[in-house]
Amino acid sequence: MLTGLAVAHDAALRETYAGEWQGLTHDEIVARYGEQYAAWKRGEPVRRGGGELETEVADRAAPVILEHADKLPQDGTLVVVSHGGTIRTAIGRLLGLEPHHWEGLGGLSNCSWSVLGEGARGWRLLEHNAGSLPEPVLGDDT
Repeated sequence: MLTGLAVAHDAALRETYAGEWQGLTHDEIVARYGEQYAAWKRGEPVRRGGGELETEVADRAAPVILEHADKLPQDGTLVVVSHGGTIRTAIGRLLGLEPHHWEGLGGLSNCSWSVLGEGARGWRLLEHNAGSLPEPVLGDDT
């Protein structure tokens, strides 16, 4: 490991369980679960394929992030790696947004990140869905 820091794995940061939708393509989901998919896209709380609600994902992920953040030294940095949907719901919860506003954060692209910081009134979103570094990384071909 380049940093020498320990990595902690926590199942609470796993991807959203999508029940019967797991492993299906977008077209297959629409064909088999059209009404459920349409309700989910409208922002209704839907157990996609019988799986988890987005609020349940936030219920399991946000406390883990807070637990680790509370253990940081002054000015420490916590890196959380997970699936974009899990990160989006956790960010929404940490910012105190109502669940129907979480979609407003947009998706998190692969290999992108968001930065949160603690402000006087709680967590603040400082950067979202960023995907470029200020200088090349080791092995970068560009």
